[in-house]
Amino acid sequence: MPGALTAQSEARPALSRALTAAAAVTVPAGAAGTDGPAADLTGTLADALDAEGVAVHRPQLGTLVATVPTDAEARREARAAVEAVDEEAVRLRSAVKAQDGFFTTFFISPYSRYIARWCARRGLTPNQVTTASLLTALLAAGCAATGERGGYVAAGVLLLVSFVLDCTDGQLARYSLQYSTLGAWLDATFDRAKEYAFYAGLALGAARNGDDVWALALGAMVLMTCRHVVDFAFYEATYDSTAGKSATAALSGRLDSVGWTVWARRIIILPIGERWAMIAVLTAATSPRIVFWALLVGCAFAACYTTAGRVLRSLTRKAKRTDRAAQALADLADSGPLAGLVARVLGRPGARGAGVVFAAVATGGLLFAVLDRPFGDRQTVIAAIGYAVLAGAAVARPLKGALDWLVPPLFRAAEYTTVLVLAARSDSAHALPAAFGLVAAVAYHHYDTVYRIRGGTGAPPAWLVRLTGGHEGRTLLVVALAALLADRGDDFTLALTALAVAVALVVLVESIRFWVSSGAPAVHDEGETA
Repeated sequence: MPGALTAQSEARPALSRALTAAAAVTVPAGAAGTDGPAADLTGTLADALDAEGVAVHRPQLGTLVATVPTDAEARREARAAVEAVDEEAVRLRSAVKAQDGFFTTFFISPYSRYIARWCARRGLTPNQVTTASLLTALLAAGCAATGERGGYVAAGVLLLVSFVLDCTDGQLARYSLQYSTLGAWLDATFDRAKEYAFYAGLALGAARNGDDVWALALGAMVLMTCRHVVDFAFYEATYDSTAGKSATAALSGRLDSVGWTVWARRIIILPIGERWAMIAVLTAATSPRIVFWALLVGCAFAACYTTAGRVLRSLTRKAKRTDRAAQALADLADSGPLAGLVARVLGRPGARGAGVVFAAVATGGLLFAVLDRPFGDRQTVIAAIGYAVLAGAAVARPLKGALDWLVPPLFRAAEYTTVLVLAARSDSAHALPAAFGLVAAVAYHHYDTVYRIRGGTGAPPAWLVRLTGGHEGRTLLVVALAALLADRGDDFTLALTALAVAVALVVLVESIRFWVSSGAPAVHDEGETA
């Protein structure tokens, strides 16, 4: 066919109707020497699906030759075209993701693809390169923890080397077609581990020089994780929804047609390449405090930009959410036994789309109480109980509202920020590092949930969610601990540390067991279509 298109499984009825309509469109006898279905069948089908409001994805065709010659001259031309293709160049080009960030595309991929080929020819595997990237980043974090200028410079250089290896492992997988479930999980998990370990290294280095930036480090991790949850939740909500193009999507298409705006929009959202480059340069040239403030400002702007666009798109597109999307959002919400009990008692309160309203009220009320009341105030416990009740009401109905994809990130913001504020207000000097460990452990659980859903295996087992308490259970527990240990800051720190270790052990053991033994399908990003 002279083109290609794909559509979700829910579009099959519309596709059948479009096929019937296309078969009825024939070229008159004698015209172009044919008598049969329209020549551009793919285009006819795409137009018919667009007319029915079905989102059609038109994949970009690659550089390899595919044709059906009809005579000797056409066969000769096809054979010449095939011989003219440099297959090795195509393999190298296909090793690079078709859509990547500006920094990665122009400063990393031009040479990292050759490193990937070098690794392939020496029998190295993508998992080995991924592990090397992790070890390099951990070494960078150790250098940053020294608190010396030489250590900061070495940390910046090593962080860039780690990112080069991080790009190389995926390119090696695409170049040598070595995809694996374990590799996909390691690549995704190690990215977060590397970045957050580096935050901890910077905070330790600053502490050696008498500058306590643990609150900024934890704030950067909270902001980054919440932003990622927005990305994941919106993706799951719209993955198989049915609706026509929104006004914002049409505007995005017009902006991208200009050319340079594509790169500008990719830069301002501060993807991993731009973010790590900024962290590396600022670490080498400035101080940890400046690094974290730059991260907070840059990521806050990027989060506002992307979230605002998605909210507008959701309100104007009026998509119909599927049961699969609602279940994915419910799994991402990470509701525990308390929220489940409330949901069963309340039934289905409110109209469709009320979930985001309950979640917003719950989050706003809890954070107002935590910020407004003194550390350990008993009224914050009442606010945390109210949060658990409203959190249950938020997930009592299927999350099929236009903005219900905001429910998981609202819950993440409530839980993480509560831990941050309480630790910052504690009179213990070590409460913030303990809180950093707790949020890191819980965030790992939430990322692991995303990767399981992306892999098509569903959410973590129910027993794991119950054992870890769910977001509302952990939040209520931390608030209660602050109230009980208000006059014993060191005991509060010890409690946070114990909770962090317990959560980390449970989720890590279960996650490793699952990804090593489950046989879940590998999720990977393809490079250029061949």
